[in-house]
Amino acid sequence: MTASVPELAPVSVPERVAALDALRGLALLGILLSNLAAFAGPLYELHDGIDPALRGGDRALATFVYVAIRDKAWTLFALLFGMGFAAMLGRAQATGRGFGAVYLRRSLGLAAIGLVHAWAIWAGDILVTYALCAFALLALRRLSDEAWLALGCTLYLAGTGFMLLVAASLTLPGVAQGGARELARAQAERAAEVAAYAHGDYAAATAQRVHFFFDTTLPGWAVMLPLALGLFLIGAALMRSGTLADPARHRARLQAMLRYGGAFGVGLTAASVALEPAPSVAVYTASSVLAQTLHIAGGLPLALAAIAAVALLLDAGARWPLRFAAAGRMALTHYLAQSLVATWLLYGHGLGQWGRWSYSALVLAALALFAAQMAFSAWWLQRFRFGPVEWLWRAFTYGRWPPLRIERGHARQV
Repeated sequence: MTASVPELAPVSVPERVAALDALRGLALLGILLSNLAAFAGPLYELHDGIDPALRGGDRALATFVYVAIRDKAWTLFALLFGMGFAAMLGRAQATGRGFGAVYLRRSLGLAAIGLVHAWAIWAGDILVTYALCAFALLALRRLSDEAWLALGCTLYLAGTGFMLLVAASLTLPGVAQGGARELARAQAERAAEVAAYAHGDYAAATAQRVHFFFDTTLPGWAVMLPLALGLFLIGAALMRSGTLADPARHRARLQAMLRYGGAFGVGLTAASVALEPAPSVAVYTASSVLAQTLHIAGGLPLALAAIAAVALLLDAGARWPLRFAAAGRMALTHYLAQSLVATWLLYGHGLGQWGRWSYSALVLAALALFAAQMAFSAWWLQRFRFGPVEWLWRAFTYGRWPPLRIERGHARQV
C-alpha cells in the first residue's frame, strides 16, 4: 500500500514572509484611497483622472491619489496574489502534499465571494477578475519560473499593447473618436448610477450593480484579464526566485528594482498626466486612451519599486512597515468591510451622504477607517488565527473548519 499524501494546510506565522503581509496592508490602504471617487461617485467615471472641477486642497489630494496611488495599488495587490500562489505551491511541492484540488476550491471560493461583493455590495469588485486568473494560474503551475516570467511579461504587454493600438487607430482617417453618441450614453449611465445609488433603495442599487457587471465589467475583461494574469505570473516568478524570502542575498536585484522601477514608473506616470490629466472613458480620443495606457503601464514598475523598498527597509532593520502586516493578513475581510462601510455611509439605502462630502473629507474618513481596521486587526489576531472572512474561505478551501481561536502555547496560523 502507498502512504497517503498529507493535505495542504494553512501556514504558521513563523513560516510567513513578513514583507508580503506588510505590502498587503499598504496595498489595502492604497486600494481604499483609489476607490474613494468610485464609492462617492459613478463607477463609469472611475478612470477619468483628476476631476477638473476640484479646487484647493481637494484638487491637491485628488492629484496625489491619482498620480501616486491609482493603478499602483491594484497592481501591487495582483503581484502579491501571484507571490502567494507561488508560496503555496512551493510548500505543497516541498512536502509532497496535494495542491490542485485545494487551489481549485480556493479559487472557486474567491469567485463566489467576489460575485456576492459585486452584485450585493459594490459594483467595483476586483475579486472575480482575480479568481478567473487564479484558475489560469492553476493550469500553468507546472511551468518554470522563467516561463512564468516570460509569459507574464507577454500577457501584460499584450494588454497594454492592445490599448496602444486602440489609441493609434483613433488617429487614422475615417476612424471616429468618441462624440455626441458616446457622451449621451455616458450621461445616461451616470444618471442611472446616481438614481440607483444616491436616491434608490437596496433593490434599485442591486439591479444597477448587476447591470454594471454585465454591461461594463465583463467587456472590460478583454483588457483586465491579460493584465491581471500577467501580473500574477510576474509576482509568482519573483517569489520563486527567493528575492523576498532572502533579501540580503538578492540586495542587488532589489536595489535595481527600486532604482529602475521608480525611474520608469515616475516617467510613465508623468507622461500620462502631462498628456491628459483627466482622460475620459466616455468621450474617448487618441490622447485620452494613450494617457490611460501610460498611467496603467506606470503601475507595474512603481509596484515593483515599492516591493523592493519595503524588502530593503525590513532587511535594514526598519520595523514601521510591519505595522501594516496585521491588516495585510486580514486583507479580504477589510476589503469587503471597506465596501460595506462606504456604501452604507454614502448610498441612499444607508445614510444617504452621496455628494455631500468634499474630497478632503472623504480622504480623512478613509484614513480614519483604515486606522480603525489596523487597530482591529492587531486586537483580533491576538485572539484568533484568521480574519473572519479568511476563516470561512479556508474552511471552504480545505473542506473542514480550521481552528479559529488561538490556544495558549500553540503557534498561530494565518
